[in-house]
Amino acid sequence: MSAEPAPDSVGPIAPRARAIRSFVLRQGRQTNAQKRAFAEHWPRYGLEYLGQRRVFDHVFGRSAPLVVEIGFGNGEQLLFSAEHEPARDFLGIEVHAPGVGRLLNGLADTGLKNVRVYQHDAVEVLRDEVPDHSLAEVRIYFPDPWHKSRHHKRRLVQPEFVSLLCAKLTPGGLLHLATDWQNYAEHMAGVLDAEPRLENAGGELGSVPTPTWRRQTHFETRGLRLGHRVWDLLYQNR
Repeated sequence: MSAEPAPDSVGPIAPRARAIRSFVLRQGRQTNAQKRAFAEHWPRYGLEYLGQRRVFDHVFGRSAPLVVEIGFGNGEQLLFSAEHEPARDFLGIEVHAPGVGRLLNGLADTGLKNVRVYQHDAVEVLRDEVPDHSLAEVRIYFPDPWHKSRHHKRRLVQPEFVSLLCAKLTPGGLLHLATDWQNYAEHMAGVLDAEPRLENAGGELGSVPTPTWRRQTHFETRGLRLGHRVWDLLYQNR
């Protein structure tokens, strides 16, 4: 990845202990095209983690509502969002290089200008680089459910992480999660319902019909083939 000039900031953030990571690294094999994507397109679309607050109006060259998608996989949803919501700017955060490379190629092919990408831990990006009360929406689609009970502590959606998200959302900002595992839907709804800054915008388990802004991803298609139901959980920051 290419280094970029230091962004406008309000100063460095001192390192702090982190109780939860947003991922477990399982790198797949990159194709040659994905490897070339980093060399050719990262300087245009990539953001290096610098550990200091950014002014995203300067990053995108305009003032627009800012949406974060955490764990964007191969980027199909993020490309769909950017194309169909051109009045919004999008930050994608993903650690797995093959998916990042695929998204970079997709951005270059479409010429979209309203997306920037981090290949870094989402907890650190949100904590250190995203200003408080600056996000119109946070989207987390089909995160790893960690099926076994002894692994539930590894799930991304935990009280500490949700508290961080609330600090970054604007008043009235949305938190949209989707999963095809009922146990994880119940876990997420329990955590979100317990956060006093969030208001359930849906029905049972906070679930709503699939919003028009979320397309059916390959993760969802696989789950539907297995007979899973899909839960879209929608909460509003007070």
